Amino acid sequence: MQMSKMATTAEDRKLLHRRTKSTSSVEDKEKLRKQKEAEKDRREFYEKPIHFPSESLFSTGSGYNNYRGVLNLCIVLLVLTTSRVALENLIKYGILIDPVSWVTIFVADPYNWPCVILIACSNIFILASFQLEILLLKGWLSEIVGRWMHVINCVAILVFPASVVLTVEPGPAGASYALFVYTCVFLKTVSYIATNHWLRYQYKSSGQRKAGRRKPTKSVGDGDANGAEQNLANGKLETQLVTYPDNLTLQDLYSFMLFPTLCYELNFPRTPRIRKRFLLKRLAEMFMLLQLMLGLIQQWIAPLLHNAIKPFVDMDLPMMVERIMKLAIPNHFIWLIFFYWFFHSNLNVLAEITQFADRTFYRDWWNSESVPYFWSNWNIPVYRWCKRHLYQPLMRRGYSKLLGQICVFATSAFFHEYLVSVPLRMFRWWAFMGMLMQVPFAVFVSKFLTGPYGNMAVWVSLIVGQPFAILMYLHDYYVINHLQPPVGQNITNAGL
Repeated sequence: MQMSKMATTAEDRKLLHRRTKSTSSVEDKEKLRKQKEAEKDRREFYEKPIHFPSESLFSTGSGYNNYRGVLNLCIVLLVLTTSRVALENLIKYGILIDPVSWVTIFVADPYNWPCVILIACSNIFILASFQLEILLLKGWLSEIVGRWMHVINCVAILVFPASVVLTVEPGPAGASYALFVYTCVFLKTVSYIATNHWLRYQYKSSGQRKAGRRKPTKSVGDGDANGAEQNLANGKLETQLVTYPDNLTLQDLYSFMLFPTLCYELNFPRTPRIRKRFLLKRLAEMFMLLQLMLGLIQQWIAPLLHNAIKPFVDMDLPMMVERIMKLAIPNHFIWLIFFYWFFHSNLNVLAEITQFADRTFYRDWWNSESVPYFWSNWNIPVYRWCKRHLYQPLMRRGYSKLLGQICVFATSAFFHEYLVSVPLRMFRWWAFMGMLMQVPFAVFVSKFLTGPYGNMAVWVSLIVGQPFAILMYLHDYYVINHLQPPVGQNITNAGL
């Protein structure tokens, strides 16, 4: 009885709301009609009226949305401000750019060469995973023993290079690149093992000699036959079909290791030829943008980092904030160049050489109105790996989406810290905590900031968060690796 009364009350409220809304709508229409009649009378009464009902352009009710001129003004102000800072840097420090010094440092320093040998040693772990897959296929290893041996091999992929770097102490740049290579090998190996495990299970359970068969994959050119022929002529489409266990070859494995992807498949979309003009353009971009980044680091970033040590050592809070803000613009500018250099130029060069047809390495992350949208669109290879081998398995086991997101961010945080702390030979967890803080930050943005405000929040986190982490690592690195100056001595003159 009570439930029926409640339902009746709810229906009455809806009906009352509808009636109120319809009455209000009728009244508004009547007012608008009278207003138009009054306007018509006014036009007839006055000869040339110049005042009419209208909203100011900045009011939301005006319906005006063309602010292109304001955007142009912001661009002009940004260019002028950046030019002033660049001119100030040149006047104060002169020309510091020396492209030859980077090559000289690498060749002259013998501690950079172990990184090359270290990268070559990654083949040991690749071949180990391949042999384990062969043994599992033939039944010479049980699934449990093979799984544990795979786990040991994957752990060794991360532990071995870190141990070498911490023992031999090569340069941070070379060590970071070597660890980046091993990180890619680790992620690719995990995907290779997981995919073959599923295929092997299907192969043995179904008793078929051909497992994992699927339709050819198309990366571009879906449509009619004319569109397919045109894409084929442009070198944009080719299909291959491989079935398990025919994929267990060294050629297949090393092809996957060279492809610009972290997720293994039986049949990758391929292009029939290499576009030489496209490849030359991307190679030119790689060389020019790399020189630009190195020059900006020498001319712009190095003096700022040099001058930021004293405020951070003295814990001068106002000066620390000033140094962070001063470093934010050049750091973000270099980060944007790095994004284009790596995700567009480098990965397209690698894809063109290997004839890998899927070129979706990034999406429109610059339009991100939420933190999850940014992290799922700015690095597509990593996002696909996390979704396929981490997030979706957790969802299938019944875990919540929040826990899945925390696990994804925690994994990303570990690798960020791994690529920074190990080459610097110090563990301060700034990168790790910065990534984990993305989870509450994402919740905050989704609840309180939407639309353009969410997009601005994402940009602010990128612009401010990176220089803060860089300066904190710089402070810790200086304190650990340099002697403290005597009391009262200016730190800028103490061996910097």
